[in-house]
Amino acid sequence: MRALSLTEMSSLVKSNYSRQLSSTAMAMCSSFCPQIPNQLRARPGCSFPKKPLYALSVKAFSSQTPNASVKDNELSARIGFLGLGIMGSPMAQNLLKAGCDVTIWNRTKSKCDPLISLGAKYKSTPQEVAISCDVTFAMLADPESAVEVACGKHGAASGMNSGKGYVDVSTVDGATSKLISGHIKATGASFLEAPVSGSKKPAEDGQLIFLTAGDKSLYEMVAPILDIMGKSRFYLGDVGNGAAMKLVVNMIMGSMMASFSEGLLLSEKVGLDPSVLVEVVSQGAISAPMYSMKGPSMIQSLYPPAFPLKHQQKDLRLALGLAESVSQSIPIAAAANELYKVAKSHGLSDHDFSAVIEALKAKSQNSAK
Repeated sequence: MRALSLTEMSSLVKSNYSRQLSSTAMAMCSSFCPQIPNQLRARPGCSFPKKPLYALSVKAFSSQTPNASVKDNELSARIGFLGLGIMGSPMAQNLLKAGCDVTIWNRTKSKCDPLISLGAKYKSTPQEVAISCDVTFAMLADPESAVEVACGKHGAASGMNSGKGYVDVSTVDGATSKLISGHIKATGASFLEAPVSGSKKPAEDGQLIFLTAGDKSLYEMVAPILDIMGKSRFYLGDVGNGAAMKLVVNMIMGSMMASFSEGLLLSEKVGLDPSVLVEVVSQGAISAPMYSMKGPSMIQSLYPPAFPLKHQQKDLRLALGLAESVSQSIPIAAAANELYKVAKSHGLSDHDFSAVIEALKAKSQNSAK
């Protein structure tokens, strides 16, 4: 494959800059223009340079992606994906559907089988995945797992070197993200934290929001890959900022769900139909997709896991630590965290986080005795 000439490189830079302006314009008009149905949108192709193109510079710090085809050059990426749980599996599957060359690893090998049947390659350790790929993504359950997979024995860091990239899309605290970054960058490779906002369904539909921070050049290069898996992406600067933003978002979400649960139970207790409450809330100023999506199943005491309760509680715990580090009081989040801990004690860890309503039911029953 021939190298790009200086003229072609210049055209590539102009193409990237023009596309960023177009993306910004689309974001500005999205409030006025009807959205194209997702099923009618073309999925982006997968391209990633094998050598860093440090000349590229995109000034926009956020981008709402149009999910259109992206083909900047003919250099194909070899993409690694570590962790195939509720989120990782559909994310990797979307990369495969887009025609990307994907190599996978998961602690439980059986979770790899469906993706192998779709064309994914398999390696037995994170190290082997990193060795064989240009850029490696990791979606792990918690900070401990993220550190072990990146920095432990046969971890991804031991397979990295100059020219490679590591993108951690797990939800961890800033200190953990900086620790992993240090190990990766010590090998000469680039690091980007990119936790996602969104749960199982957005992951399946390629509608995640990426909150990135770290090496800007790596962000620019993996942007087409992020666009396959998500609907928008934000670049937030130094490592730790992406982790902080994700914890703040999930802190708000966890507190909202706890309050919503109280509302459902109170409406029923005073003789109202909680289904009507869901409808009323969905049409008012406090409307949020989460309420209309979760409310009906919560009324039926059904909690199919899209975002496990144990992960929500973990994120609240990390958010409390973040707040303490800057002496910021967050009493509402602290109270919500205690409620999720009660739900965990009732064996609801692996249920959807909306099962926190069961903790309130248990409290009410205990008070009635």
